[in-house]
Amino acid sequence: MQTADKKVVRGWAMYDWANSVYNLVITSTMFPAYYEAVTSNNGDNNVQLFGRTFVNISLYNYALGIAFLIVAIMSPILSSIADYKGNKKAFLRFFYTVGSIACSGLYFFDSTHVGLGIFLVILACIGYWSSLVFYNSYLPEIASVEDRDKVSAKGFTMGYIGSVILQIICFVLLFKKEWFGLSKESQSLQISFLLVGIWWFSFAQYALKALPTGIASANRPQYGVLTNGFIELKKVWQQLSTMQVLKRYLIAFFFYNMGVQTVMLAATLYGKSELAIPTTNLIISILLIQLVAIPGATLISKLSSKIGNLQALVVVIFIWIALCVAGYLLPKGGINAFYCLAACVGFVMGGVQSLSRSTYAKLMPETKDTTSFFSFFDVTEKIAIVIGMFGYGFITELAGGSQRNSVLSLTVLFIIGLLALLFTIQAQKKQLKHATI
Repeated sequence: MQTADKKVVRGWAMYDWANSVYNLVITSTMFPAYYEAVTSNNGDNNVQLFGRTFVNISLYNYALGIAFLIVAIMSPILSSIADYKGNKKAFLRFFYTVGSIACSGLYFFDSTHVGLGIFLVILACIGYWSSLVFYNSYLPEIASVEDRDKVSAKGFTMGYIGSVILQIICFVLLFKKEWFGLSKESQSLQISFLLVGIWWFSFAQYALKALPTGIASANRPQYGVLTNGFIELKKVWQQLSTMQVLKRYLIAFFFYNMGVQTVMLAATLYGKSELAIPTTNLIISILLIQLVAIPGATLISKLSSKIGNLQALVVVIFIWIALCVAGYLLPKGGINAFYCLAACVGFVMGGVQSLSRSTYAKLMPETKDTTSFFSFFDVTEKIAIVIGMFGYGFITELAGGSQRNSVLSLTVLFIIGLLALLFTIQAQKKQLKHATI
């Protein structure tokens, strides 16, 4: 197949521009800092909710874990319906609408509405990640095999640029609040959450117009819509049993991505509560991550074109292992050291996400049911995140609120992922050798 025209590719990438503000402002910078401030009371980090006392950071991790679990359960059902009816655009629209409204609703989250805040965090997370199932499934439909790395990297690059622009606007709101007649930092942060929802919803309209209309399947589902998606996942798994390279790659992805996503979701709260990094410096470091991630994604994409996707991922995972050890050893209040760590994380963050997505798209077989295959990829990712977030939160609670042991434990996930990648490369070489005989 040929890569779609520039308008379609640009429209696809624009959805990254639209939704990445959730990842930056809500997941990475302003909301975690706001959440930590709202749920802390003179050094007391315990939160009462549903008749139980939680460490506030663990409660946040558990909330995200619940959201990812819901996504993992829903996505096979919805992907099956999308493949059958050809209406992935409708699902994409529904979930970005839910997510953007939930982000805007965080404007009302304060110390007296913790339950509401947790509910909206879960809802926004579901909206964001569920929409990505359908967004990612467009990649093999609009890009040829040789262009998938480049198109995937373009999406992430657009996402970083768009999110940084809104982040700068939010910075102005926060640091120059008097220009807007605001007296408290909390007001600036709440308005920022409102802007995230508006930005996400508005720019998603452009992407939706550019993306091609789905084609309904000629075959009706053999089973009911509530079970057919899981049957499709089973079929994908059965196909994987004969595709050793893709199967081993997914095992590797399961483990190293568990580490990557947990780091990304927990980094801000680690810096805020464990390392005592001031909110201003914390936000600047996260912005640094986004800026470095842009050239990082591009350079890692170029590296993959020279040495191969799997080999490039091996290099990147080695770096992630070193970063986890460095994060564990960081001194409390070490702002400059935290900046250096943030820059290194940013460099490999975008690259590992972009390359993981395009590698899967390259290794998967030619098929019309792209949504089902990407649903399997998505379920693999979400289950890994659920385990990662619950594990991180549980270890933090066992350590009395300290997150250092949780960060160090992530190195185990990366090492397992690295070993699985090496086995994947071995299988790929064996496959190529047999193909040339």
